[in-house]
Amino acid sequence: MTQPEKPPIEIPQDFGHAPLDGGEESHGAQHPHHHPQPYIAFEHVYKAFGDNVVLDDVSFDVMPGEVLCILGRSGVGKSVSLQHIVGFLKPDKGHIKIAGEDITGYDDKQMQTIRRKVTMVFQNGALFDSLSVRENVAFPLRERGELREDQIQQIVTGLLEMVGVDEELAEDLPSELSTGMKRSVAIARALAAQPEAILYDEPTTMVDPLIARLLGDLILKLKRQLKLTSIVVTHDMRFAQRLADRVLFLHQGKAHFFGTMDEMKHSNDEVLRQFLELDQLILPGA
Repeated sequence: MTQPEKPPIEIPQDFGHAPLDGGEESHGAQHPHHHPQPYIAFEHVYKAFGDNVVLDDVSFDVMPGEVLCILGRSGVGKSVSLQHIVGFLKPDKGHIKIAGEDITGYDDKQMQTIRRKVTMVFQNGALFDSLSVRENVAFPLRERGELREDQIQQIVTGLLEMVGVDEELAEDLPSELSTGMKRSVAIARALAAQPEAILYDEPTTMVDPLIARLLGDLILKLKRQLKLTSIVVTHDMRFAQRLADRVLFLHQGKAHFFGTMDEMKHSNDEVLRQFLELDQLILPGA
């Protein structure tokens, strides 16, 4: 397919955000005429829990409309990095910037504004157990207090269709859904907040390969249609290869590698080669 898919229904024109950098297929740093600032930037971030140093002078950035995948073995600070971006954790040293705005010292009230721009999809979906699928997705729209109920329902229907959730599931409770479907609903709810960026924490954990592929398709679709900036924490190399404009590889608390997937695959670095070879042993032949 050479052309981006059309949205399944007409979503109101004021839904979502205009491209931050123009261009139909934004790929991070490939901007020949000008150099936009990063949408998300880590600058020499340090974080320790007691004696356990999790992030040690970590720097990276994510350009508008780019997909960054964060890789590394368990416990190297991948999810901790996401929690810094949404303000659940604060760095011991260093700075974090969103759209050029230094959020490092923001209190929770100030972070509410940032969380409307940058939203997170958790491993468990973090859906409201007592609300139906439809009500979960409608929740951020109702919080805005700007839309009529018929507008809310139109947007909810469009978002559920966009993420591949069948209409007959709309009245189900989260407990009635599969793990993969919960993730899709969580993405729809995240989109309802009209973010400029979405952070995904291990979206393919505990889902079968077909659902993992569908989730990957969805993240790419959101990049094409809505120009969303994305960070995907994953252990799944095949998933990362499909999605990533650039890759951050964390090792022993440091940003051991930051560049394109192709550069990573052709690196002679021993740590990277061990990681890639181990992945091939665990996940033989695509």
